[in-house]
Amino acid sequence: MIKIGEILKEADRLKLRLLNSDADLNRELHEIDVNRPGLALNGFFEHFAHDRLQVFGKGEHAFVKSLDEAGGSVSLERYFNYPITGIVFTHDNVPPENFLAKAIENKTAVFVSSHRTSKFINVFTDFLDAALAPQTLLHGTLVEVFGVGILIQGKSGVGKSETALELVERGHRLVADDAVRIVCRDGSRLYGFVSQTIEHHLEIRGLGIINISDLFGAGAVRADKRIDLIVNLEDWDEKKEYDRLGLEEDTEEILGVDIAVMTIPVRPGRNVPILLEAAAKNFNLKSRGHHAAKKFQERLARMIQEKAENE
Repeated sequence: MIKIGEILKEADRLKLRLLNSDADLNRELHEIDVNRPGLALNGFFEHFAHDRLQVFGKGEHAFVKSLDEAGGSVSLERYFNYPITGIVFTHDNVPPENFLAKAIENKTAVFVSSHRTSKFINVFTDFLDAALAPQTLLHGTLVEVFGVGILIQGKSGVGKSETALELVERGHRLVADDAVRIVCRDGSRLYGFVSQTIEHHLEIRGLGIINISDLFGAGAVRADKRIDLIVNLEDWDEKKEYDRLGLEEDTEEILGVDIAVMTIPVRPGRNVPILLEAAAKNFNLKSRGHHAAKKFQERLARMIQEKAENE
């Protein structure tokens, strides 16, 4: 849910301006879809989606203009009897005086956008999809390595930030450190966003807080990235059995989406950034259908079978 007034935060992107500043901007939008009110303007109000943003294109504008010129107001009276969330006129069309007067009377927000109708709907839907998407905040560090979004997790002090710093030094990019805002798009994709408070800072023990963008340039950071892989860093446990073949494919569910996850044990002598680079390249290969561990297993099975047949 967002309040109609919040779309003004995207006024530049939506090319939007508000005509009646005393409108009720606290009315709520709950759906991504918009409504083209052609049928309602003609008096058919069954299934009228008044709680969606009402988009008036060239056709709707011409119709309400004709109503105004003809002095017709019955349809508009019925139209504004509904608690309409908000109205947008596209193509920079300004509503006629009678229409605007009724909107002001009912404190319904009326906006004008210079976008053409289809363009406005696309941009608005994208904005609302992000605004209404399920989201959560996770502790970790998000980096982009060879185009793969890797969320590094692990207990405090295990080396997440140091690993991210080394990866940036090697030409990869930092998205967020410590607090990563996770947003689910389309019910199947997870995106991580940088915190506006922390931005692109890293806290390195013994060194303090550093700004990656200032140190390495704007190309070393990005504001968001789709999460493809989760890597858990943990202190090496001699008693624990770690995956040595890569046949096990574990996943972790975040906001209803399963993400591939692997655990990398950390101890002196292990170069974790290089391991993450290899993990990213291997992920890309798997995405293209090339699974090295499975191919190795299949090859080994064939060799054993051939040997048994020869004997």
